[in-house]
Amino acid sequence: MTTHKLLLLPGDGIGPDVMTEVKSVLAWIEKAGLAGFELEEDLVGGAAFDAHGKAISDDAMDLAQAADAVLFGAVGGPKWDDVPYDVRPEAGLLRLRKDMELFANLRPAICYGALADSSSLKREIVEDLDILIVRELTGGVYFGEPKEIIDLGNGQQRGIDTQIYDTYEIERITRVAFDMARTRNGKVTSMEKRNVMKSGVLWNQIVTRVHAEEFADMELDHMLADAGAMQLVRRPKQFDVIVTDNLFGDVLSDIAAMLTGSLGMLPSASLGAPDALTGRRKSLFEPVHGSAPDIAGSGNANPIAMISSLAMALRYSLDMGDTASLIEKAIANVLDQGIRTADIYTDGMTKVGTQGMGAAILSELDILSEGTEA
Repeated sequence: MTTHKLLLLPGDGIGPDVMTEVKSVLAWIEKAGLAGFELEEDLVGGAAFDAHGKAISDDAMDLAQAADAVLFGAVGGPKWDDVPYDVRPEAGLLRLRKDMELFANLRPAICYGALADSSSLKREIVEDLDILIVRELTGGVYFGEPKEIIDLGNGQQRGIDTQIYDTYEIERITRVAFDMARTRNGKVTSMEKRNVMKSGVLWNQIVTRVHAEEFADMELDHMLADAGAMQLVRRPKQFDVIVTDNLFGDVLSDIAAMLTGSLGMLPSASLGAPDALTGRRKSLFEPVHGSAPDIAGSGNANPIAMISSLAMALRYSLDMGDTASLIEKAIANVLDQGIRTADIYTDGMTKVGTQGMGAAILSELDILSEGTEA
């Protein structure tokens, strides 16, 4: 049985609450004989600041670098609003991304059938939606220089941001997109603004070349980013994997997430380059939701996004796609049964807490695994 090394960073607020349910799912996987796990756990965010005076310790960073995958809960809260900027809780996540060189952000948009009526769009447009947006995370206009506001005199100022992409940055994010698509339906849509931006022209050219040279057996199409935003709302199921730059990815991933009507239930991942020896990418998986300090420790947090983040880790970092699908099916079945935490509760449903939702998912995993064995 293969053993995987995982680092758990529960963080602040509801992070520890939802991470507890992940530990239960990991224990279930081990008990089922599907894999073994070597677990390490450390502090991040405000919890790390309280203990070490910084948002993540060097020892925790060493554990992250050595792990097969990092599972991250949430950070932040009013308690740390007045700490120095460079050691604020969010700095822990930023250091993880920077030091692990996590350049690819994966944001799935999944609409469970049981929650389709929560979307602002018609049920038939979003029901069973399952798309993935691959966003370049470390380049583009958010990081390009010069980035400044200059005084022109006469009461006028000028704000400057610079969109820059080099060949290698576009090549590597393109490879991630096709690697992800190969585990899904084999289609990538690249989005940029080549009609008005030179970086978009280069993006289009390089994505086209990488596809032809390395992934010709898969499907590629191109779409202008503004048209893509429209199509995400008009007919989102036409997409499988969308690859785009940092700015457009920021916008498009939020649009796609809200199509589901359940932003707080969605997972995300950040990936680095493949290791030269093992081929494995450094990776970090986290829920999209925040730390929700107002309900921390109350037992009312929804653990689905955190458990779904584990499923992403199994699929994309640990070569356990079948187990990931089993977990995702268990979540969908539990929702079909009308089981809800407070954040997604509606009249007529069965309200449970954090542990209740985790237990329901484990129970469904038992049922599904018995069916698989049969």
